Amino acid sequence: MTVFRISEAAELLGVSADTVRRWVDAGRLTAVRDEHGHRAIDGVDLAGFARAQAADPEDRSEASSARNRLRGIVTAVVKDTVMAQVDIQAGPFRVVSLMSREAVDDLDLEVGSVAIAVIKSTTVVVERSAPTVANRGRTSS
Repeated sequence: MTVFRISEAAELLGVSADTVRRWVDAGRLTAVRDEHGHRAIDGVDLAGFARAQAADPEDRSEASSARNRLRGIVTAVVKDTVMAQVDIQAGPFRVVSLMSREAVDDLDLEVGSVAIAVIKSTTVVVERSAPTVANRGRTSS
């Protein structure tokens, strides 16, 4: 079973460790004490919590088959006469979109705007992340 420390869960959820502690203290997220007395969150529980947190009906269009939606802030817009590049920072993720200048103008996209990157693809590459912090994603026996 994979377990995560509070700080690891916070990084995966894109929030502060204090926020995760408050969720645990309020009973919104279950944590147990590991063999060292640190609070640990079961990976399955964390995945369920993340899924529930992401299910925001206000950000979802019922008329779309796309399920990958990343809400963020526009950090850059570069336009030429025909095309444009729009950069969106969605939590820790940078999403870059190339689109027509007309679409950017019609959507009134500018730096500081809130936008949703909707990703629909038949090919999605999934990689397993290597641990970057000691004991990240530890497995307990």
